[in-house]
Amino acid sequence: MRVIVALIVSAVFLAGCASLGGLTSQKYQKKYGLYVEHSKVQTFCLLPKLRLILWKAEMHFKRAPVVTSGYRNPFHNWKVGGAWGSYHQSCKAADFFIPGVPKSQLIKFLKNTGEVGGLGCYPGRKFVHVDIRRRPSGYKRPVTFKGC
Repeated sequence: MRVIVALIVSAVFLAGCASLGGLTSQKYQKKYGLYVEHSKVQTFCLLPKLRLILWKAEMHFKRAPVVTSGYRNPFHNWKVGGAWGSYHQSCKAADFFIPGVPKSQLIKFLKNTGEVGGLGCYPGRKFVHVDIRRRPSGYKRPVTFKGC
């Protein structure tokens, strides 16, 4: 079991080095192995399981994801209207999009990704929210909210 966990963690961290960025790499900067929408997006503490989700999306669509919101301190979370106790505050959530990939395809993919615990789909916004919460007993898919 330890070997499997070590391999997964290694793959996630190496994914940041071997990105399929393409055009993404020309338009967005990279922080801690992930492309970010702007310099204020914090990705330093995103947990390996969350990074694995982003990596799986990158491998599936052959394009790098762009994180629009990662870690948020409590004040910033309140300022942007985040939920009380948001998973963003504990480095267990990210909002992201993949340039050139329709949001509907990204949502469909994420609904079938085992590591996704929560999925938020905000109408009129280009990003989706993913988190690694524990799924309630009996859930075969992520907990979905806000338009999914």
